[in-house]
Amino acid sequence: MAIDGKVVAITGASSGIGEATADLLAERGAKLVLGARRADRLNAVAARLSASGGDAVAKVTDVSRRSDLAGLVSLAVDTFGRLDVLVSNAGIMPVSPFDEHCVDDWEAMVDVNLKGVLFGIAAALPVFRSQGSGHFVNTASTAAFRVTPGQSVYAGTKMAVRAISEGLRQEAGDNLRVTIISPGITSTNFAESITDPVARAELEQRRDVIAMAPEAVARAIAFAIEQPSDVDVGEIVVRPTAQA
Repeated sequence: MAIDGKVVAITGASSGIGEATADLLAERGAKLVLGARRADRLNAVAARLSASGGDAVAKVTDVSRRSDLAGLVSLAVDTFGRLDVLVSNAGIMPVSPFDEHCVDDWEAMVDVNLKGVLFGIAAALPVFRSQGSGHFVNTASTAAFRVTPGQSVYAGTKMAVRAISEGLRQEAGDNLRVTIISPGITSTNFAESITDPVARAELEQRRDVIAMAPEAVARAIAFAIEQPSDVDVGEIVVRPTAQA
């Protein structure tokens, strides 16, 4: 039931939910393999955790590149001899109305939010099968349950993450676990990727009023991981109380 000693790889680990999850799991004794695109912030997180007694390694990882996910999983196996959990948390949210025609943003969301999860599955599944155990934790969103104007493509990628994760769970068999984490509005820097100024201002204002702390999502992830090996928490939806 314990997290202590488990080898956990986390994408999007340099800030927000990923960093909060790394902090919490390190406190509980996990061995961490951290991936993110921003080398300076990623290495700072790994160094901070190591300095406080944690066991963490880091690798610059762009989840839209299949080879980067393969490298992150290989780092876990080469460093710790195994991989117990892959938290596919990296995501972007450059939302905008369709009339803005932000096709590059649509493509980026598909590459990061959707392909990033698929590439993680491709990299970790053979390792999990070989070990006879493993746990996928894939971050979706409350947007996967409700489409709102301007967020259609983002919601589509998160709906796809839920569908893929549920299909993987059904195929996983007795020894592998799959958990979907669907957070609501969280106090992170997600608005940085929004190129539409109106959409960005609206979401930032709403975030600043009602958002929950990323530690709330980290606790949900830890809850799923710490369950006995014969218990699979299929999905956790966690949102601010004030979110409709």
